[in-house]
Amino acid sequence: MINELNQLKALLESPNRFIILAHKSPDGDAVGSAAAFFHFLSNISCDAQVVLPDLPSDTLLPFMADTKCLYFTENPGDVKTLFEESSVLICLDFNASSRVGEMHSLVDGFKGVKVMIDHHPEPEPFSDIMISDVTNSSTCQLIYECIELMQLTHAIDQHVARSLYLGIMTDTGSFRFPSTTASVHKIVAHLKELGLQHAKIHENIYDNSTEGRLKFMGNAFLNRMTVLPEFKTAVMAIPKSDIYKFELKTGDTEGLVNYLLSIEGIKFAAILIDREEERKWSFRSKGNFDVNIFARTHFEGGGHANAAGGRSSKSLDETLNDFKTIIENYKSQLTQLK
Repeated sequence: MINELNQLKALLESPNRFIILAHKSPDGDAVGSAAAFFHFLSNISCDAQVVLPDLPSDTLLPFMADTKCLYFTENPGDVKTLFEESSVLICLDFNASSRVGEMHSLVDGFKGVKVMIDHHPEPEPFSDIMISDVTNSSTCQLIYECIELMQLTHAIDQHVARSLYLGIMTDTGSFRFPSTTASVHKIVAHLKELGLQHAKIHENIYDNSTEGRLKFMGNAFLNRMTVLPEFKTAVMAIPKSDIYKFELKTGDTEGLVNYLLSIEGIKFAAILIDREEERKWSFRSKGNFDVNIFARTHFEGGGHANAAGGRSSKSLDETLNDFKTIIENYKSQLTQLK
């Protein structure tokens, strides 16, 4: 990785125009890494602009407030012009151009230097400079380590610290997941020394539910959840009617799958949500049941060993029935988990 970091540092020291891009439907790590890298580049006097394929959730949107962010869904013409006029594309928290949705052709056709910084397994070779570490808890952790190795930690101010903490906190499940190593806590300790107010960030993300969201969750647990004890699995299927009935906004279903995994004896949790254009899966697991492989094999998805996503173009009922059929093939593996 040292050679790649030397190449990145050379780009930072040259008069380049940078685009910072994260994946479609940006989560906390995507938003945090994009905002953190923007503030970092600004602090070392680089010309930078953040682009996101679409809007993040209302709870994450404030983190983008001072990043001059362009959203492709709202300003496709301005984004295309920016891609034509910029010389370096920083791709954060995704390892395949397909993860940016309709923007993939802009990424693939970008004529400047493409840099990928990401922690997801099995990266595709779409970038010129690939900085990948699948052992990291988050892309935000990897960004911190890159800044440290480039000896540029003086450029980490409270804006950078706040954004890095957002990504690390959300991608470690508030420091619950096995990816929370000693290095993660050391990074957070340094961010605290820089003045990070971590409690406020946690409050903004996790203690900010609407009445509709809480009623939706109650209905989901009562009427949409199925526990399959013979497979140590819990699955939930959310129809579009629930989205409309409870007036859910982007991000209101975030983290719901983790509640299923908290059920005693459950090792595999899955939530299926009926979106307008497709059905979206969220998978979580405990132990060595690899949901990345499961998602890639059966539902055109992927992610990490214990957290992944997928999709289906079939109806909600058809997709759920497919899942219940497929899970039969994993009964032996799942029942052996302790």
